[in-house]
Amino acid sequence: MSALTMVRSHLLPFLSLLFVGTLCGSMIVPYMGFFIVDGLGREPWTISLYAGCVAVLAVAINRVFAKWMDDGARPFPLIGIAAAGCLVAAAALTFAPAFWTVMTFGVLGFSASASAMATMFSLGGIIAGQLDIARTSFNAYMRATTSTAWMVGPAASFLVADRFGHEAVFAFATVMALIWLSLWWWVAPRDAALNPRPAPQPGAAHQVGRIGLWIAVVFVFCLSVAHFLTFTALPLFFVQEVGLPGYAPGHAFSIKTFVEVLAILLTPLLIARIGIRRLLLATAVLAVLAIQYLASIQSYGQMLLGAALEGFYYGLFSTLGISFVQSFAEDRPAYATAMYWNTLMVTGLLGGPAAGLIAQLYDFRTAILVASGVALLSVIILGLGARHPQVRASSAS
Repeated sequence: MSALTMVRSHLLPFLSLLFVGTLCGSMIVPYMGFFIVDGLGREPWTISLYAGCVAVLAVAINRVFAKWMDDGARPFPLIGIAAAGCLVAAAALTFAPAFWTVMTFGVLGFSASASAMATMFSLGGIIAGQLDIARTSFNAYMRATTSTAWMVGPAASFLVADRFGHEAVFAFATVMALIWLSLWWWVAPRDAALNPRPAPQPGAAHQVGRIGLWIAVVFVFCLSVAHFLTFTALPLFFVQEVGLPGYAPGHAFSIKTFVEVLAILLTPLLIARIGIRRLLLATAVLAVLAIQYLASIQSYGQMLLGAALEGFYYGLFSTLGISFVQSFAEDRPAYATAMYWNTLMVTGLLGGPAAGLIAQLYDFRTAILVASGVALLSVIILGLGARHPQVRASSAS
């Protein structure tokens, strides 16, 4: 068997598993708020109650699973738990679409399901090592796969809801969760595991590593907050304040995600030429400029260009960010991966309400300008962090 054939035989089934698992999440995550308010007639504040419970529980599950994997536990059963959680929650809401179901089966099941991203990216790191593929390149394959799933999932859930009703979305998600479980059983490697490494001894070197990791996490936090602020504010800014037609945000999202996937696939080549830290610094500066441009849009053509710029910087960031965080915890790769995904989860939880609050006090354009300021903060953090020896070393990674 040739090396290329071996890579394809392992890579494509794994990416199929990742795609279906991400599709299940992308169908549910953006839809739940709409379902709670429009489908169940609850007050909008109850969305925060549900989202907060899911985020707290998912973060806790991610931390526990990461510790188990760093200690040598196999990812295989953990992915099965995530898929089963999605199946139970979706099936429960299919047959009992009520708020108590959302806050019980929904919270427990979808929290467990949310752990799949960190677990599968950790498994991807194991597979990359087995196939002798650079981790940054494998991260790019996985991020392109997840971005593609996010292009499909939200559109599918709202289309199904519009044609067949709210319960049909959860019925569809139940079917997809069954496919996910089937792929998990037949595709996921059962014996793959991280090689447990000795716990780091307290001392100067360990402290240096922890500081570098937290610099990377804070950088990711700031740039992710900037992204979620713009992601939330832009559709209403385009329609209500710029006066673009109602279909414009959908077109902008399509352009953004298309360019995002192209940027993700380009990232490994840029890393090889520039290095992670320098490319991250350039990406953060591009984010500041792109978000500033988005806040100044006055026409449909300008919107499309802005969407392309947004997709390009976020595609680079989504691949660079996880590789950057992982570079500071070589002895605990699952922990670093969980830290990255937990950071995105928390920023997603904060970004939406923050954009709404700023728009309530001022307008949506102001929310976008604030996002540009937060992105500028990420540039400052990375610039100051460059004095740290481990951050300097990462530029050569």
